[in-house]
Amino acid sequence: MPAGLLAALVVALLTLLGIGTRYFVHGDLNAIHGLFSLFFSTNLLICYWEACLFLRRDYIERRAGHWRERRRETGRIPAGEFLSTRVPLRRCLSPTVWADVWATYSTVDPAYTDRRTFGFNADIANGFATPLPTLVLYAAFSVAVLPAVVAGIVGVGLFWQWVYVSSLYWVSFFVAGEHRRIGRGEFYAYVGATNAVWVLCPMFGLYVSIRLILDGNYGMLGF
Repeated sequence: MPAGLLAALVVALLTLLGIGTRYFVHGDLNAIHGLFSLFFSTNLLICYWEACLFLRRDYIERRAGHWRERRRETGRIPAGEFLSTRVPLRRCLSPTVWADVWATYSTVDPAYTDRRTFGFNADIANGFATPLPTLVLYAAFSVAVLPAVVAGIVGVGLFWQWVYVSSLYWVSFFVAGEHRRIGRGEFYAYVGATNAVWVLCPMFGLYVSIRLILDGNYGMLGF
């Protein structure tokens, strides 16, 4: 199965699990809940990739050279080539397989082959620090397993750090001058758009979390 399709299926299944659970418990659907089910599911997958960044950091440094050479030879963008690469199901959880996410991205931002950089360490921190609170909010937003005020407090902390860290990554990318190394289309596709999701959606999440605290109920989420 192509790596990109496998990743999309994981996100889709996790998202549908949240939506289906809400429908089973509450008998309805909600657009805001659906958005955050998708966002939380995507973050859980990326957390696994970020754990792979830590576990296979030496391999990624070596593998980045392969992808740079491959790009010179073929003219193809490494990220697209990797996502179309077929992954045997027996290796679908292999950290070595998913380390190529970072090896290919390092052709856009070399920070991911340098352990001293902000981007490298910020993503590792996200990978190990946010899965648990992500799961807590995933469950709370789906079936109200926590009092709304508690869920809101957790949400304010989690969403704010995503807004701050993702914004700071943009700043570090420009300060380092990495935007001059790549084309405008690559910047918008791989740096601008992807990080915009981790700024804009958490900004909305901050608003939802604050409403949970002020309202004292899950009315913002439709129940």
